[in-house]
Amino acid sequence: MTDIRDQVRERYALAATQASTAGCCGSDTAASCGGPNAPDIDERFGAGLYAAADTDTLPVEAVAASLGCGNPLMVAELREGERVLDLGSGGGIDVLLSARRVGPTGFAHGVDMTDEMLDLARANAEKAGATNVAFHRGTIEDLPLPDASVDVVISNCVVNLSPDKPAVLAEAFRVLAPGGRFGISDVVAEDHLTPDQRAERGSYVGCIAGALSRSEYLDGLAAAGFVDATVTFTHQVADGMHGAIVQARRPA
Repeated sequence: MTDIRDQVRERYALAATQASTAGCCGSDTAASCGGPNAPDIDERFGAGLYAAADTDTLPVEAVAASLGCGNPLMVAELREGERVLDLGSGGGIDVLLSARRVGPTGFAHGVDMTDEMLDLARANAEKAGATNVAFHRGTIEDLPLPDASVDVVISNCVVNLSPDKPAVLAEAFRVLAPGGRFGISDVVAEDHLTPDQRAERGSYVGCIAGALSRSEYLDGLAAAGFVDATVTFTHQVADGMHGAIVQARRPA
């Protein structure tokens, strides 16, 4: 478990460093979930999954650091005044977009375990002039937020990276207020694929080997206490593996 977490931290520290050079060097190349300079950098991952109208006004470094497999804001249905938490907030793109949607009466939190990403996210928030945001150092298995402190939990292709997914789902449930919503993007496997077959299709840090199957996700959400859970495939990222929208609700 520690080895996996260290690999993920090192990989995302490198991504943060590379994204930090995007603004000063004029680069518009975004790293993908598969890793900076990985051969599978394409429309399956990264900033291309966001509408240009959303990202055009953000710092280029925030866009360049987008490593996800979807756009969780498309399913989060954020409303004015809500409190949002982004699991694995990276360079801050989803936190900044969330802060814009919830407005000055709302608030957007990000949690990340990588110091380089936190530094980048805070710098991006300052450049964007976002005052209703905060970035916290921590792991998504042990969130540094109080019970029932947010209305919505979002995440973009990060839960699959965790070596302890039941802890992640339990923590998401804990920090959600009653009636709160869980709406994330993630890589999800078809039910027929074994863990070994998933590992054959890609690395853990490349968001493939650690992916849950659809049934495993639904069972895990139910075990954590969530209701009305759904997993909807959006696009294929490998044979039998898909970018997906995962939604659920904490009972009121």
